[in-house]
Amino acid sequence: MIETWPGDPYPLGATYDGAGTNFALYTEVGERVELCLFGEDNVEERVALTECEGFVWHGYLPGIGPGQRYGYRVHGPYDPSRGQRCNPSKVLLDPYAKAIEGGVQWDQAVYGYHFGDPDSREDTDSASYVPKSIVVNPFFGWGHDRPPATPYHDTVIYEAHVRGLTIQHPRIPERIRGTYAALGHPEIIDHLKGLGVTAVELMPVHQFVTDDTLEQRDLTNYWGYNTIGFFAPHNAYSSSGERGGQVLEFKAMVKALHEASIEVILDVVYNHTAEGNHLGPTLSMRGIDNEAYYRLVDDDQRYYMDTTGTGNSLLMRSPHTLQMIMDSLRYWVIEMHVDGFRFDLASTLARELHEVDRLSAFFDLVQQDPVLSQVKLIAEPWDVGPGGYQVGNFPPRWTEWNGRYRDTIRDMWRGEPAALPEFASRLTGSSDLYQDDSRRPAASINFVTCHDGFTLRDLVSYNNKHNEANGEGNRDGTDDNRSWNCGEEGPASGAVEALREQQKRNFLATLFLSQGVPMLSHGDELGRTQGGNNNAYCQDNEISWVDWSDVRENWLLLEFTQQLARLRSDHPVFRRRRFFFGRAVRGSGDELTDIAWLTPSGNEMTDGDWHNGYAKSLCVFLNGEAITEPDRRGRRVVDDSFLLMFNAHHDIIRFSIPKDFGDVWVPEIDTAVPISIDSKLYRAGEEVPVAGRSVRVLRRA
Repeated sequence: MIETWPGDPYPLGATYDGAGTNFALYTEVGERVELCLFGEDNVEERVALTECEGFVWHGYLPGIGPGQRYGYRVHGPYDPSRGQRCNPSKVLLDPYAKAIEGGVQWDQAVYGYHFGDPDSREDTDSASYVPKSIVVNPFFGWGHDRPPATPYHDTVIYEAHVRGLTIQHPRIPERIRGTYAALGHPEIIDHLKGLGVTAVELMPVHQFVTDDTLEQRDLTNYWGYNTIGFFAPHNAYSSSGERGGQVLEFKAMVKALHEASIEVILDVVYNHTAEGNHLGPTLSMRGIDNEAYYRLVDDDQRYYMDTTGTGNSLLMRSPHTLQMIMDSLRYWVIEMHVDGFRFDLASTLARELHEVDRLSAFFDLVQQDPVLSQVKLIAEPWDVGPGGYQVGNFPPRWTEWNGRYRDTIRDMWRGEPAALPEFASRLTGSSDLYQDDSRRPAASINFVTCHDGFTLRDLVSYNNKHNEANGEGNRDGTDDNRSWNCGEEGPASGAVEALREQQKRNFLATLFLSQGVPMLSHGDELGRTQGGNNNAYCQDNEISWVDWSDVRENWLLLEFTQQLARLRSDHPVFRRRRFFFGRAVRGSGDELTDIAWLTPSGNEMTDGDWHNGYAKSLCVFLNGEAITEPDRRGRRVVDDSFLLMFNAHHDIIRFSIPKDFGDVWVPEIDTAVPISIDSKLYRAGEEVPVAGRSVRVLRRA
């Protein structure tokens, strides 16, 4: 018989102290809780937790240490119509497990009901078919690791998939490709540094599950938005053969990235879990305390409220659910040293009842938390529920994926009419969305592409989605791509491909020249394609992986992206801390506006120019001497001044250099050519030819 001491109700989860492990599990509905320990031969030994304080069942087991596999069985009522789904025949994952071993083997046993009868109770034991929680060693040699703490306005984000980015890299040892160790490898770090990246935003690395329906189609949940363990690094991304080794490997990755001054931001999914709707499996919280963790339909609690499109939504008005989320976030910051979070479907986190409330309890808790209020907090500001599109409506200190930026920039470069006014707003940081809330341009996370939708190459190569490989009859994925194939669907050659390359450079140039925080989707700088698939969530294969052999074919695009990154890094006028005033300020002896909007003829834009539906070209003057905010040391920032010439028209336009803003101008960027070699100096009053569908950038000498 295993020796058991009373232990403590806090912290929740399994906590190893060097001599033994304290186990603590919250369940209000549970009437009896058994801790299940699994040996190397998978023999199960059950330990009754007899101590219960504040609905937390707990016990301390001396001699139990790292590597121990465990789970829980919760005895209690099973009445789906009342939202109660306890079933002690199901081994349950600890919601606070720091590591998880194995995955789900889809069998009748993992479900709490008999197939065909959702209200029945299925008592087949699930122990052989479900993953197990792992006790981990919390000790790690962090040394002098410190968060880079890059200011938002200096941040460049690179959205990446741990496996997809590294699985085919030829210079990374094969045994670690597709893992945390690969992401921390010098080859990847050097590539990121060359792009000016200051933060990697990792697609979900919390332990997740692949649904049975996907496995039946020989597919997988590649993206990972199906969490089952909010404290555990996903085990399939570990190269370690040790039980729980994924924790140490993840920490080593973070340490390596920090040494290169690169922050780690996690894409987190606190809006739902992998247990799905009322027909889903019983893996963890459903069997622990269904009513406390999930939003149920008021008049029939066998069903789940679903504002995520995935079957369930976590109950954000439950103090225990909020505690779990906050404990998880703090754990990743304090113990795993991550630097911030991007919240998937963040509008759902604001739904205490039905409406999206920006002052909900979750945001109040984050705002006052001394740890979480200091890290980067990024919202995906929408969900699928009523009123779920909330771009611009999140609280101060939060930044947002700016979906309106994406849509506007795509519309501009595919030639949509009447795009200029909103294009100007998005280029300058979206003050219409953020300034009234006392937020700054960095509140806007600017992106043209991300994991969800077309890659940059596909954006200029396809008018329609091509998702046949997903096995859903091409019905999945959005139809609102706002893409343009440049005249031919799919692979092409000659003039069509040349135009596509130019369009890619237009998108990248616009992204890096915009105020706010640029986010680059992994592989776009290498011309990554998914063959027109705009919803590759289930494709863990060459469709989604970055093909590093493309470097040879796309080195010009890579070098162009690196050039843009250097330009942005070298010139603070492209990463202002405050919005433009749009009026005259004192410059170097001359009174000039901090920004001016000009027609191609060099005249200031009028209302008629802005609302000319056919106009697709404009020039922007950025006054580098008018940056009024000080730097971090309190020194006044002075920079060069620039002219940005945007021509989304199909033919060449000659832009006149205005006489009031400087005498001599030096070419910096021309998206009409892969590498700008124009050394000609342009003088005030001269005309600058800007090719159709291109951007030119001039710097005042």
